[in-house]
Amino acid sequence: MSVPEDSLKAAEAVFNDRLGLAVSYAGLLETQGVLRGLIGPREAPRLWERHLLNCAVVSELISPDATVIDVGSGAGLPGIVLAVARPDISVILVEPLARRTAFLDEAVAALELTDQVTVVRGRAEEQVGRHRADVVTARAVAPLDRLAEWCLPLAKVGGRMLAMKGASASEEIDMHRAVLTRLGGGPASIRLCGVGLIDPPTTVVDVTRERDVVRQAAKGRRQRLR
Repeated sequence: MSVPEDSLKAAEAVFNDRLGLAVSYAGLLETQGVLRGLIGPREAPRLWERHLLNCAVVSELISPDATVIDVGSGAGLPGIVLAVARPDISVILVEPLARRTAFLDEAVAALELTDQVTVVRGRAEEQVGRHRADVVTARAVAPLDRLAEWCLPLAKVGGRMLAMKGASASEEIDMHRAVLTRLGGGPASIRLCGVGLIDPPTTVVDVTRERDVVRQAAKGRRQRLR
């Protein structure tokens, strides 16, 4: 599989010298991803425009040497794409379905990313206390309130949830602001990634975890007992 001409400039910009690795991953999605039902057949012709580049540009929001947890990773979007685009980061792919984690394990091995990427089969809620990340990502897997319940507890205090969203991002923020606050999140911001590279840019809801609400609750209980 080669990069479509209209996507080549953006692909070279975001993947740099790992563009060949991105091409290999795209080939896996186009073949095994479709055969296993992880990618719809109609998505194959637009993998670069709709999936790989859409995910890769989110890397501009991730600081150097960060640890990233990708919740509901599915076929590795955006987790594997971010790992390819950013060799300096460590990525944990969290996915509950066995057929998807099997594909992820195979893809990570085939792309020789085993030193950078870890695949974990399980639900996000089960990973709290086991893993903490600088950044927690999710792509179109649920409404913002449910995403926050899954993602924010996995972020370090000072870490961030980056939720890839569409045109409804502002409405979702307004609707679920109280939930974000309850979960220890700060004010949500909308970031546009890939401006000037892809059209339309990728819309991301960016929320910093400002406090550890679980520890605060435990502290409050101890104080009442005194």
